[in-house]
Amino acid sequence: MRLLIAFLLFVFSSTLFGQELPPIKNYTPKEYNGEFQNWGVTQSPSKNIYVANHTSLLEFDGSKWHQYKLPTSPVIRSVKAIGDKIYTGSYREFGYWTKNPNGELTYTSLSQKMETSITEDEEFWEIVTLDQWVLFQSLDRIYIYDKIEDSFKIIEAKSDKANMGIVNNNVYFQIAREGLFTIQNGEPELVSNDPVFTKEPIVGLYGVGNDLLILTESSRFYRYDSENVTPWETAMDDLNIKLYSSIRLNDSSFVLGSISNGFYHLSPDGETIIRNIDQEKGLNNNTVLSLFEDAENNLWLGLDNGIATVNLYSPFNEYVDKLGNLGLVYAALNHEGHLYLGTNQGLFYRETASQDNFSLIDGTEGQVWNLQLLDSTIFCGHNNGTFIIDKNQAELISDYPGTWGVKPIKGHNNLLLQGNYNGLSILEKVEETWKFRNAIDGFTISSRFFEMDSLQIVVDHEKKGLYFIELDPSFREVKQVTNVERIGHSSNIFSFQDELYYKTNAGIYNIDGANDIVLDSTMTQMIFNQNDEQVSIIIPENSEQRLWFFTKYGLQYVTQSTLSNRLNSSHISIPQDIRANFGVSGFENISKISDFKYLIGSSNGFVSLDLTKVEPSKQEVQLNSVYFGDYQALDFKAPKDTKGAFEYVNNNIRIEYSVPEFDKYTEVRYQYKMENLYEGWSEWSENTEVTFKNLSFGDYTFTVRAMVGNNLSANTVSYNFTILRPWYLSNLALLIYVLTIALVFILVHRLYNNYYQKKQESLIKQNRKELERRELEKKERIAQIQTEKLQNEIDSKNRELAISTMSLVKKNKFLSALKSQLKDVPNKDKNIRSVIREIDQNINSEDDWKFFEDAFNNADKDFLKRIKSKHDSLTNNDLRLCAYLRLNLSSKEIAPLLNISVKSVEMKRYRLRKKFDLPHHDNLIDYILNF
Repeated sequence: MRLLIAFLLFVFSSTLFGQELPPIKNYTPKEYNGEFQNWGVTQSPSKNIYVANHTSLLEFDGSKWHQYKLPTSPVIRSVKAIGDKIYTGSYREFGYWTKNPNGELTYTSLSQKMETSITEDEEFWEIVTLDQWVLFQSLDRIYIYDKIEDSFKIIEAKSDKANMGIVNNNVYFQIAREGLFTIQNGEPELVSNDPVFTKEPIVGLYGVGNDLLILTESSRFYRYDSENVTPWETAMDDLNIKLYSSIRLNDSSFVLGSISNGFYHLSPDGETIIRNIDQEKGLNNNTVLSLFEDAENNLWLGLDNGIATVNLYSPFNEYVDKLGNLGLVYAALNHEGHLYLGTNQGLFYRETASQDNFSLIDGTEGQVWNLQLLDSTIFCGHNNGTFIIDKNQAELISDYPGTWGVKPIKGHNNLLLQGNYNGLSILEKVEETWKFRNAIDGFTISSRFFEMDSLQIVVDHEKKGLYFIELDPSFREVKQVTNVERIGHSSNIFSFQDELYYKTNAGIYNIDGANDIVLDSTMTQMIFNQNDEQVSIIIPENSEQRLWFFTKYGLQYVTQSTLSNRLNSSHISIPQDIRANFGVSGFENISKISDFKYLIGSSNGFVSLDLTKVEPSKQEVQLNSVYFGDYQALDFKAPKDTKGAFEYVNNNIRIEYSVPEFDKYTEVRYQYKMENLYEGWSEWSENTEVTFKNLSFGDYTFTVRAMVGNNLSANTVSYNFTILRPWYLSNLALLIYVLTIALVFILVHRLYNNYYQKKQESLIKQNRKELERRELEKKERIAQIQTEKLQNEIDSKNRELAISTMSLVKKNKFLSALKSQLKDVPNKDKNIRSVIREIDQNINSEDDWKFFEDAFNNADKDFLKRIKSKHDSLTNNDLRLCAYLRLNLSSKEIAPLLNISVKSVEMKRYRLRKKFDLPHHDNLIDYILNF
């Protein structure tokens, strides 16, 4: 019933506003990365779309296209989703696809299970299901597969166009030149061999009550009541269109896919062509190979070049001015069967029920700012002034430049207040004709936004703020002007529920005089929603007491509850790329053109909105794929329905998700959170995947939800996974670390013990050495002392020897001198001679020699013995001479000691050299000193 009501409204609105097309989304081969031709479309319970795209099977999850190839890559001609299986028919092959744990499709062949071989060049063009059976139709046969018994039955059924229909639980099909058949007890049974069924291929089989409704290739319908075949007249009969495909929608209307004219949407009774959409009107191609209606009643077209989705029941319809004849639409008005559009190029019109293009009303060339209906009269605010519009005629009633708008003056039905580029002015109705009366003196500020109450006027200027103006009773001049500086930018004023409001980027303020401008927190909170901030002026709709405004994510309106004074806000989602075309910022516009129907001006036409079709979305978000890998590439897929466990080297994760939403005007945004990584939800984003890099080891829970339009998805999806510890932090590694640390501790302990033991031993040894050193030093010191003592003794002996030697020398010198003097005495007496003898005895005294020898031996021990032992031929005199020479005495010093002359000493020295057998060049004294 809901679809039927929606369809009736849809037919009505389409008739009212011809050439407004439902939203169309085209997918090119480049977008889905496939071939041109698309032979079949289906949808799985998960709402993913599957397309038989020539040599591949395409899967579309609402965000990304995925391509799957059969093992031998034959052409895929048909596709049908049945439960969790996707059945396909192709060249000499049919079977089904199922998803593996990683979310990828894998193929299972059914045809290879059969004992009967497939005929040469046989292709399977049609798949239908009934109860436990799946039927695959080629141009030669029908293969019936029993899913429970896993068995096959084959029916010979040659045809020119494969087409099967299920009506009242019966399967109907055509055999070329034989007629229409059904299947009874697994065997073909003729239903009718009427020429209609034997001469022309059938492209559609449907039910009408208990009767059959058959559609042929020539776009003609026939009704069969078990006995007679009668034409079922439709609006297609006179078009002579050749069809290739057809479908009956859930609202009982028909869609017919043609070979060269796009598709035709036919009413349930066949009397009305609701629309014909072809390449000129928005399709990528005119040849419609396949048709499918999805769970949200979107129409899918498999084209000869690409794929298209048509949102037949969208609240939005589009009028696209591809040639730029209209320009940017600033205002719209529907009145007495005419639709008017005010644009930057002029005022355009057409009859409401017409499908013709819009026409420019003569004389209105230029910028149109405003269209208003006051007392059944259309006023057009124009750059050149003010026009009154009557059907396709325009009359300039005021050439006062730049009319922003007009407003009635309470209590003065014959006067209107105008806002102009240069202030305010008055229109007056004289003899049923509106004329310019006067400009209001004393105020020349541009007055785009103004409101009036009696003689009080409030004007809002974007840059200069608010002006509170008091007029004289004749409305000819200003008595008083009060200017209040602006509170913010992006401003306008409006009336709502008999209150005057001032909107800026800072909030909504209630105005009750120049000194009474107060923030309205309730309305501000409602309009300035942080999740969807407003981006336009407030557009009041006085007839319905609505406030419209555009937001970051669409369109909103505020109404007041009929049961209370509470304000309610409703949001209508519009994608950002479409919102970007909705006019110049600050000049966005939405106009009511019939009950619950509105027109939104855009830069290349307009968009119509039907509030009766706005429904909350009930879509669910789904998890599509989980990829993992190292920091260079995420090349591996993980099962998405079980908890994941990833090696630490693969600690980079990408998760893909989507909502299978195929409405062009429904924007889907996503929000996720990752427990143990981030706190709270992420920002809303249109991205359908998220990558986490270099995750630490541990347990994680990823959760995603979606905002479909303005409604949260009916579910959230979570994925749990673990990043395993790196090998160097595994339990085994930790055990090894503990054991290693223990071993190291033991080793270190032993090393320390050995070290301290060795150090102790070293200290003991060092102390011992130190003691030995000290003992040695002590001994050396003692030895040194002894040596010093000995040296002192030697020195003392040497001194004694020197003293004794010098004494002997002096004594002998003295005696020698005395002897010489005595010898010189003449007449020596006996006593003198006795004295001389005594002197000689003393000079040669053995006692003196003995004394010297003892002193010499004490100073230079064993010298005489050593030299005597080596030179045994030495006499005592020779030894005495050696001793004197050892003392380094000169010959002159030695002579007195030996009581001989110096010459005799020299002679003795010469003889001594001979005894020593000294070479000529050796020095005698050196030899003796070094001996």
